[in-house]
Amino acid sequence: MTQIERLLDLMHTLRSENGCPWDREQTLKTLRAYAVEEVYEVIDAIDREDVDDHCEELGDLLLQVVFHAQLRKEAGEFEFDDVARSISDKLVRRHPHVFGDLDVNDSEEVLRNWEAIKQEEKKGQMPSSSRLDKVPHHLPALLKSNDLQKIAAKSGFDWPAVDDVLVKMEEEIGELREALALQDQGKIGEELGDLLFVLANVGRHVGVDPEQALQDACLKFRRRFAVVEKGAETAGRALEDHSLEEMDGFWNQAKDAERHEG
Repeated sequence: MTQIERLLDLMHTLRSENGCPWDREQTLKTLRAYAVEEVYEVIDAIDREDVDDHCEELGDLLLQVVFHAQLRKEAGEFEFDDVARSISDKLVRRHPHVFGDLDVNDSEEVLRNWEAIKQEEKKGQMPSSSRLDKVPHHLPALLKSNDLQKIAAKSGFDWPAVDDVLVKMEEEIGELREALALQDQGKIGEELGDLLFVLANVGRHVGVDPEQALQDACLKFRRRFAVVEKGAETAGRALEDHSLEEMDGFWNQAKDAERHEG
């Protein structure tokens, strides 16, 4: 028995009458949040360069695939072998330069061929009402905004240069200020969303992944705030007992230290 066969057998047992009550209660809808969570935990292990944890988290993610396939098998719709066969066939079909006789010069040509093959595969399928339908509704908002803008841009619906996007950004900041002045909570939320959407577009125009940029900013904030906490601890007072000016001083110390290290 291979390890994947063992895993499939374990999943079958967990879902059986004599299996685990919790596993038997799960549905595709209840598993949705776990699938998303496991993807982020894989990414976190990669970012921390923790090899052992990466291995473990990939196993947790694989479990989600196996779990979903088991539920579909029980419904008589498909099973894990169909999932594996589908992706294997797709890999062969979309890599004619590896598994066929097509010659390519670089990765950009590979991507163009990949997109052309995708479009050919979709012939005969019921067309969607919008090009944007291919972007999943449940993606994280920043990632979703970036994908939506990429698709729109391929159709020519895009600002010609980043300077034009910056002008739009300044316009959105002005509209947010107006909403704040009116203290209209609904309008404030709307204008803040518009501003974030435009900021994502700035990232796309300059070749910076906005999701990764915000992740990096969060990491930097964690690192610098840890210095603020350490500064308060060294001073012998609780963080909450320090003034904002004192905490800002610790923050600037963290920034200065990073500059010297960098």
